[in-house]
This record gives sequence, structure tokens and C-alpha cells, in this order.
Amino acid sequence: MRPRYTELLCKSLNQDSLVSNEIEYLLTPYSQDEREALYKSAQIMREQYSGNLIYTYGFVYLSTICRNDCLFCAWRRSNPNSVRYRKTNAEIVSAAQTLVDQGVNLIDLTMGEDPDVDKRSYLESTAELILDVRKRTGVPVMISPGLVPSYGLALFREAGALWYACYQETHSPFLFAQLRSGQSYENRWQAKLEAKKTGLLVEEGVLCGVGESAKDLANSILAMKELAAPQVRAMAFVPPPSSPKWMPEKPSELARQRELDMIAVLRLSFPHTLIPASLDVEGLSGLSDRLTAGANLITSFVPSDKGLAGVAQNDLDIGNEGRSVQAVLPILEEMGLTQATNADYLEKVMAYA
Repeated sequence: MRPRYTELLCKSLNQDSLVSNEIEYLLTPYSQDEREALYKSAQIMREQYSGNLIYTYGFVYLSTICRNDCLFCAWRRSNPNSVRYRKTNAEIVSAAQTLVDQGVNLIDLTMGEDPDVDKRSYLESTAELILDVRKRTGVPVMISPGLVPSYGLALFREAGALWYACYQETHSPFLFAQLRSGQSYENRWQAKLEAKKTGLLVEEGVLCGVGESAKDLANSILAMKELAAPQVRAMAFVPPPSSPKWMPEKPSELARQRELDMIAVLRLSFPHTLIPASLDVEGLSGLSDRLTAGANLITSFVPSDKGLAGVAQNDLDIGNEGRSVQAVLPILEEMGLTQATNADYLEKVMAYA
């Protein structure tokens, strides 16, 4: 193993701040020994700040109708093969309750960026939904509606939402313009700052395998530090159906490896932070690798009988109940990890509030 790599791992474990080129160096392990040392360091950091607890949150994709045309997304406006739906409030509450009965710590209400998202009536009805889910389930709620005006964020917070998720996907404005055609990098970034002002906790995330460099990812980590987001994530790009011909048909090995390395470096960079292992990329088969890399949260649990879709993989492991809490428990037990209780989760997140 290169002496410089060992030096930077030690520096990270001591919680000394790293500059961009040092983070980039950690993100590019040159040997299996270096990668194993990276993941082991991430596990040490996780154990120090989370013990063996793994938090969980359920995922309710309540509408696949979106006004945006993001190149990476199956639900983009121009994709004629996307199945479009809007679930009723009763259906959403039922799905959320199913997930809570499984034992998830949080409900993520996710939707496409609706064409009516700037209308007060839409924002008020979404706030009413948040309030209903909170009252019926008793667990915290994350809202993922895309870019909304500041008064909408205030309505969501007043209704009881705890989290606002609005991923930048990349912190390279040039790459952002390619991925999110016609959208404003600055407006999306400012939405997260506005959400923080209202008292919402913010989740930020990046995609791996969309043309980014290791330097781009290092800069994303520094941007996340600037944002001080208490939940940060990395996900491998999954080419959606009807994607441009130049895109691969499945997640590339580079994208997958970058996701895992990014999870580990995020853990070293954000010792206290929630970092997800998503079931939406590889399902159950990829969970242990993401936990090995230092994730302390499992996301994208989806009930199997509610007609709901995923984001990256709209049906992966849903029909066979592979996106249930019960399905991951044997994996956690084998790895010496424990599912966190709701009380554990509230203790964790209240430290951020």
C-alpha cells in the first residue's frame, strides 16, 4: 500500500480536514489492499459514532409524473415508456403504514417534480398529506418533491416534515447542465439553503458513473461540507429504459465501484452523518457491499403489494418482497449489525435539529 494512502487514512481517522486533492487521492485506491484498508477505516469510523446500529427508511413513490427531462431518470418527461401514476392519499397512507409495521424509522414521500409544483394549491395539498402520514404512522417524514418555492418548504415544515431531499447529482455546473437539461444549478442549491432556514434537515446526493471525475467527486464532498447536510449519499447510475444508445444497458462496474468508494470516503469525511445503502441499485445482492463500505442506513424499502415503483430500478426486488425490512435482517445479523429502533433513530436525528 502506498505510504501516502496510509497517511491520508490516518489523517481521516483523526478527523483532520482534507483538501480537494487529498480527498481525490482517497477516492482512487490503486490496489485491493488500499481498498480494503479504506473500507476498514470507514467501518471503524461508523462503529465509533453509530455502534452496530443500522437505520432504515421506507420509500413511497407517490407520483411518477414529472415536468423535468433529466437524462439519468426513467421518469423523465420525454420517456414514452414510463408508466405514469398518482396515488391517492389513502393509498399513500396505507403504503406508509405497511412500511412502519415492518419497523422502518422514517417514511420518504418521493415524487416527480409535478407540473403544478409552483402552485399554492399543490403545495398545500402536499402539506396536508405530510400531516396525515405523520398522524397515522407516528414516524418522521422526509419529503422529496423536487425544486419547490421557499413558502412551500415552510408549509412542509409546519405540517411536520423533518427532512427535505433534493439531490444536486453533481457539483460540477457543466455536468449538471448535461444531466438536468434546462434546470438551474443555483436554484437547486439555493432550495437546500432555504430548507435549512425553515428548520428542515437536508439530504444531499451525487450520482456515480455519469461522466464525473474523481476530482468532481472530491469537490462534491467539499460542497456537502459547506452545506452541512446531516444525510449524504452516493448512488451508481442505472441506465433507464429508452435511454440514449450511447448509455450502457446496466450499471457499469466503474459506477458501482465508485459508489462504494464514495460511501467509504463520505463516512470518513462525515463521521456523525447518516449515509445510505440503497436497495434501488442492486437490491439485496448489493447490500452487504454497501454496508461494508461504511453505510449506516438502508433506504428504498418498498411494500410489494401497493403498485409502487422505485427510482433507479422501478421493480427490482419489490414483487418478491426483497425490499422489506424482514429480507435484510439476516444480512445484518450475519454482519454483526442491528436494526435501529425508532427511539434510536430519533436520538440520532435530534442531534442535528
